[in-house]
Parts: sequence; C-alpha cells; structure tokens
Amino acid sequence: MSWQHPVPRITQEERQERLSRLRRLLDAQGLAGMLIGPSESLRYFTGLVWHASERFLGALVTPTELYYIVPGFERSRVETLPRLPAEILEWQEEESSAALIARLLGDAGVLALDDSMPLFFYHALAAKLGTERLTNGGPIINSLRRIKSPAEIALIHYAMNLTLDVHKQAHALLKPGIRASEVVEFIDRRHREAGAHGGSTFCIVSFGEATSLPHGANGDQTLGEDDVILVDTGCRIDGYHSDLTRTYKLKTGDSAFEQAWAIERDAQQAVFDAAKLGATCSSLDDAARAVLARYSLGPDYKLPGLPHRAGHGLGLEIHEEPYIVRGNATTLAAGMCFSNEPMIVFPQKFGIRLEDHIHMTADGPRWFTQPSKGPTEPFS
Repeated sequence: MSWQHPVPRITQEERQERLSRLRRLLDAQGLAGMLIGPSESLRYFTGLVWHASERFLGALVTPTELYYIVPGFERSRVETLPRLPAEILEWQEEESSAALIARLLGDAGVLALDDSMPLFFYHALAAKLGTERLTNGGPIINSLRRIKSPAEIALIHYAMNLTLDVHKQAHALLKPGIRASEVVEFIDRRHREAGAHGGSTFCIVSFGEATSLPHGANGDQTLGEDDVILVDTGCRIDGYHSDLTRTYKLKTGDSAFEQAWAIERDAQQAVFDAAKLGATCSSLDDAARAVLARYSLGPDYKLPGLPHRAGHGLGLEIHEEPYIVRGNATTLAAGMCFSNEPMIVFPQKFGIRLEDHIHMTADGPRWFTQPSKGPTEPFS
C-alpha cells in the first residue's frame, strides 16, 4: 500500500536493531533462541504480519540466524509480504512444524517462547523437546517492546491526533435523536478517509445510562435531550494504535454530572502528576483512587467508583505492558507509553471516562493529546 502520512514508517534498520537487542538478551541468559508466533511481536521484530490459525507460522531467532517457519503452501504469499530478509523453511501438511524447529535447535539448549504462543503449539513443542527445554520468553519480549523508540512515539502521536480530530467531527455531528450506530459508522468512515488502514479498530458510542457500562451496551441507542455521551475509539497507523475517550453533555445545567466530571478530571490529573521516572505503575493507580476516596467513592473496586485499572500500555497492541494497576511494581522509564483513564461509574445512572495517553521522556511525563476542558467542552 502507498504511504500517505507525513510520519515515517518503522524502517528495516530499526527492526534489525530490535533483533540485535533481542540476541544480546538471549546470549546474556544463555538461551538457544526465541520462537515468535503469529503475534504482534512477529511484526515488531521482522515486519511480517500474519494472523494465527491452526497451522503454525512464525520466526525462530537464534544468536546468529533468523528463520521463518512457514506452511509450504503459504510460502509464495509470505514472499510477497513486507519483512526482514531471512531463510524461509517450509513444513508440509503431513509434517510437524514442531519437529522442524526441534531439528534446527538440535542440542543447542533452552528455547524461549513468545508469550502469545498458542497452547496447542506449546504442547507440540514439549512433545519434541521436553518441557525442560522450553521457557517463557514474555519477560524478554516485553522488556524490549514496552520501551518505545522515537519513531514509534511519532507514529502513536500521529494516530492519536488523527483520532482526536475524528472525535471533534463526531462531536459536531451529535444532536438529540441521532442513533449510536450512525455515530459509529461516521467515525469509521472518517478514520478510513484520513488513511487509517481498516478504519476504526474499535468504537464505543454510549448514551445515558449505557455510559455506566465501561465497554458499552448491546443494541442501538438514541441520543436523548439531556443524555451523557461517551465516545471511545481508535485506529492504527503502521500497526500502532490510538485510543481516546471523551465523556460530555451537549449543554450545561446538570450539577451532579458536572461535579462527577470534575472528580474524574482530578483523578486523571493525579495519575499524570504521579507519573515520575522510577515511580511504580501501582503508585499511579493508587493516586487515582486516593482522589476518589476523598469524595467517598470506592474504595477499591466498589461502585460508585473505579471498577478497573487506571490505565494500560499501548503500542502494536491496544492493551500491553506496562499496566497501570495495583500491585504492578514495574517502574516507569523513558519510552513507556500508557493510557490514563480512571473511569468513575455510577451504576444505573452514568459513567465518566476521560482517556488520554502519556509517554515518558527523560524529563518526565508528556501528554499525547491534551485532556478535556470541561463537562460540555470535550476538547482543549
């Protein structure tokens, strides 16, 4: 596909550097290699995009080599796809891809596995290599992927601003009587027209009481005169996600909603203010809940209050490390990107989620997009 965006794509040189860092970690831990399945990690390291099926397709990274492990009849397709150059090794329908990998490894040692590997394939490998020669490669992969490069941050920033502009257009469209499905269709179309491959990756449009359901209600809804509005959507640019939520009303005058909105915004700001280099992810979740506790909301996950974590990492996956959740001792470092969305739910009434994302720099936290201005002014 032609590239129509002003921000550069991830280069082959950057992917080679990612492989070099992976190999250094494998060598440091004395591992024979890393087997990467048809996951976002395959895209991250090699550029190859493939969707999982019952036939294994992936990549084996050793200290010196990169191999693609491919069903024989899919080779011609893989050869046409963007990817780092490497030898393609085939397995045929009556053969075992796990046996092919075992032959490549020989007696080299322990194999680390992509933590997105399907369980059925783990069992196939265990039958050929033994469980003692398999280990979880997730911590290694996550330690690399959760620190974003300047190129990754630029792509996320561009995607966020694209989605923010679509949010603004949707806000201008809203009026009493419009159906949620009309707004969803409009947002998807505007994402596509802006060049987001596949349009919206997701879109939640909720009105009134349905806003108290964090991931929306089944069925269509019609916007009432005084309904709370929640719109949560995103897209992908070169695989990297945007994800933004705005909650607002079209007119002023609802003091209960406006007071709750102000608490939500205070909680969101508290997360940002707590996002210091070296701070634990858990402490950011704590900061949001401390704000809510001052208003007798919660505690913990009780409602009215915050029913879920305060945020999640974002990159090639919309939910990835680092998770902004109680008990996560991961410390913040430059290059980490994560959402800030300490939603407040008032059951059977309404919910308020203000979601913007943060990226950590050497000087501390920075917003990808500026937070909402007010309960009837969703944009700064």
